[in-house]
Amino acid sequence: MDESNINWILAVACLLAGIGLGALGYHLLNAGADGRQRLRQRLAERDRELSALRDGLDDHFDEVGRLTETLRHSGEALAARLAADAAALGGHTQSRRGLAVDAAAPSSDGSEDEAVPTPRDYADGSGGTLSEDFGLKEPDNQEPETPRY
Repeated sequence: MDESNINWILAVACLLAGIGLGALGYHLLNAGADGRQRLRQRLAERDRELSALRDGLDDHFDEVGRLTETLRHSGEALAARLAADAAALGGHTQSRRGLAVDAAAPSSDGSEDEAVPTPRDYADGSGGTLSEDFGLKEPDNQEPETPRY
């Protein structure tokens, strides 16, 4: 064999080894790229699902708002009808909270606001748990007990 043939064979072997090492390095370095791509796809899919859920939730709240408004109107119409029927029958209507005696002209003198007392966090006369003397005993003139260990 000639020296030039050995050089050519050695050059081709080095080229093949370099190509093999390059392919192995590319495979090892880009192994995480597929995982990142799948992760991006899953993230985009979850974002689409979340936006669909938000749109559905908005539609749901709109529908519930319309239904409650319809229910409120129906309740007012029922209260007016009851008041009108009671007045037509000549009975005495009892003024109950939420049911107007005269549905056509509800009273707006503000007396109802004054009749409702403000909620408190203590009971009358006892002082409650927020009082300054809660849990304190009255001082006795007796000797204090010795502590037992």
